[in-house]
Amino acid sequence: MSSVVGEGPKPRLSVLDLVALSEGMTAGEAIAHSVRAAQIAEEHNYARFWVAEHHNSEGLASSATTLLMGHIAGHTSRIRVGSGGIMMPNHSALHVAEELGTLEAIYPGRIEAGLGRAPGTDPMTARELGRASSLVDDVLSTIVSLQNYLDTPEERPNIIAHPGINSRVPLFMLGSSLNGAAMAAKLDLPFAFASHFAPFQMGPAIASYRELAANPYVMAAANVLVCDTEEEAEFQISTLHQMFAGIVTNSRGKLAPPVRNLKDKLDPMIWKHIEDSLEMTFIGTAESVVLQLQEFADRYKLDEIITVTYSYDPEVRFRSIAALGTAWN
Repeated sequence: MSSVVGEGPKPRLSVLDLVALSEGMTAGEAIAHSVRAAQIAEEHNYARFWVAEHHNSEGLASSATTLLMGHIAGHTSRIRVGSGGIMMPNHSALHVAEELGTLEAIYPGRIEAGLGRAPGTDPMTARELGRASSLVDDVLSTIVSLQNYLDTPEERPNIIAHPGINSRVPLFMLGSSLNGAAMAAKLDLPFAFASHFAPFQMGPAIASYRELAANPYVMAAANVLVCDTEEEAEFQISTLHQMFAGIVTNSRGKLAPPVRNLKDKLDPMIWKHIEDSLEMTFIGTAESVVLQLQEFADRYKLDEIITVTYSYDPEVRFRSIAALGTAWN
């Protein structure tokens, strides 16, 4: 498969978007806000804009990932658009190859796909999606088939993906563990680590991947929020903390307005879980966040950082993406 281009001494900066809905917001409004976020990322020279695949969640409108990719690509002109990720247990390799190939035919040179090993939802919903095998060998086989469908075969096979064949759409492997690192290395794919919510095996996983991969390229995710002041950032990040408290207590919902002194209102064990899971969270002024992200990149020798920004007010997210892009680039 084709390699990632444009590597340089300074890590590239990108955006991961889950099309989150704030309280009182419709799915259509959330999608429009994500399109605007992608346009701002493009204006400020971010490398790529990815959307995630999630199902059975009223707070996220990113279930039809490739549809969103096409919509976003159609409203931007230069930025690469991809998935973070397409969850391979839910899909056949041929179907994914045809969708990616179609998008590549429409937006040549701009489409890519991060691939996930998990279904991205609960077991019952995964079964309704029709496949739902997340066994390592099954996922590995599906991804190899996808690579073959997107590649240029020496002889014409009985089944082709069209569009898709000869497109060589770039693929990345998502992961949050040593197992994910091993699969990325075995497939010789760039490795995107989900450190924004599962940082626990980050160091060993990245080290293992770099040792095993023939052509290592490491992207890591980080929660980021840039505001005019440190105090405002501390206030606004409480929306993310409330979201994660809902995940911990199985009371998920839409993004809630920011609150002050949230730590004092939560059970200490829940707050500890939030702190541990969201360790890779960097907030403050643009200058402060740039320094934090550079230290993060240096610590793990990252080639790229993909930022995740949640805010109740979309304008807070827009300003954060713009301010960080300006300061970084």
